[in-house]
Amino acid sequence: MGLVSGPAGDASGMIDIVGLGPGDLSRVPAPTLQLLMEPERTVIARTVDHPASAELAQRRPVVFCDDLYEAFDSFDAVYESIAERVVRAASHGPVIYAVPGSPSVGELAVAKILARANAAIHPAESFLDLVFRTVGVDPLADGFQLLNAHDLPAVLSFSMPTVIGHVDDPAVLGDLAALIDRTAPDGLEITVLRGVGASDEEIWRGSPSQTPSHLAGVRTSVYVPAHPNGLVGVVDMMRRLRNECPWDRKQTHESLIRYLVEETYELIEALDYLIDGDADDLGAYAEVEEELGDVLLQVLFHAVIAEDEGAFGIADVAHTLRTKMIRRHPHVFGDIDAADAETVKRNWDEIKAAEKGAAPGSLLEGIAAMPGLSRSMELGRRAAKVGFDWPDIAGVRAAIGEELAELDDATTRDDRRRELGDVLFSVVNLARHLDIDPEAALQSSASRFDRRFRRMELAGDLADLDLDALNALWHEAKASSDD
Repeated sequence: MGLVSGPAGDASGMIDIVGLGPGDLSRVPAPTLQLLMEPERTVIARTVDHPASAELAQRRPVVFCDDLYEAFDSFDAVYESIAERVVRAASHGPVIYAVPGSPSVGELAVAKILARANAAIHPAESFLDLVFRTVGVDPLADGFQLLNAHDLPAVLSFSMPTVIGHVDDPAVLGDLAALIDRTAPDGLEITVLRGVGASDEEIWRGSPSQTPSHLAGVRTSVYVPAHPNGLVGVVDMMRRLRNECPWDRKQTHESLIRYLVEETYELIEALDYLIDGDADDLGAYAEVEEELGDVLLQVLFHAVIAEDEGAFGIADVAHTLRTKMIRRHPHVFGDIDAADAETVKRNWDEIKAAEKGAAPGSLLEGIAAMPGLSRSMELGRRAAKVGFDWPDIAGVRAAIGEELAELDDATTRDDRRRELGDVLFSVVNLARHLDIDPEAALQSSASRFDRRFRRMELAGDLADLDLDALNALWHEAKASSDD
């Protein structure tokens, strides 16, 4: 037994918090059972839906808290009310709060009681002890993680043995099984344990996709063996490729640049198809998912090369990104107000400039390595910040006309190259005034041309046709297209 101190004076009576173990009263330690039978103590149990609780109620009066589960919509509100009930009862005399399993595992109301009053904790056998024994895991040697089925992390990793508790509803069990199955390797078996340690226990092993929903319950947990999945799995895979694949081992930061560019443009193409098409098109989203994975591969590749050089690893990349984003979003993670997107962008620019040092240098720094369209767009944006811009779209259109006229007047190849660049630069500024990304617009047009030209090719060998016939096929492909 251990005395845990809470705020003194909140309750005049002593509170004992006891664990009932995973089964009936035969598994409850003798000193705890003796304490439970003392008639002068008020016994409050979290739930009647437990073998020891139900048996205890046959031997003596017990106040159950199941009514609170019905009265409130959130578990936090339930546990707050349980704590209030226990502390209030303790103001009239000694109270025992009895919970299934161990008071130290998964009993969220216990912490709320300890925040209000002094209490003595009486340990008991946890369901985890029986889970580990059933599945053959040594938590110290193998490691493990314990999760709440109602509060799973956004990035779910099974890199170590995992026990998931509070699987109390068929829908919760079904969603959990589907989530595990999404990234499970072939042949993975999970274990569902219902009422472990009690006379009515059920143990089921099988594929996540075959999980029986009827096994859900207040005493149900799920064990997932360690396996590579998700982000952790792909990081481990990249390290192995770097060590064992001759081609991957040969690559350098320089040799991979072309693949990063290619994969980025393939992602842009997939996004363009999604944007131009049906936003609910799951096939288009599947293509975006695959291309995002290819870009992520390049990020991981560069990170593992840097790790080999002793510079940094992917965890450092993630940490640096996280801290930078927190620093540049004080309106989310701090106490700065930002009512609109323009204010957010202005704050971002100011924070970024401060990070670079007191001397910001030219307004145009940091964009020289961009592709032509993106660089032109950003140059126009930054110049506009100090008022160097056309006042309206009409001014930009007039400038395009002027540049086209100068292109017509050019007589040498170098002059034409320069004047054509000015035309393109002016068109990019028109896109900026229209609030359209010129790269995305051009990619969209290129994709439409690609699809329509492929329709033309269905008519046969285009090389055998004259220009009029080709134009006719083009208009036919354009008219029959849905883009």
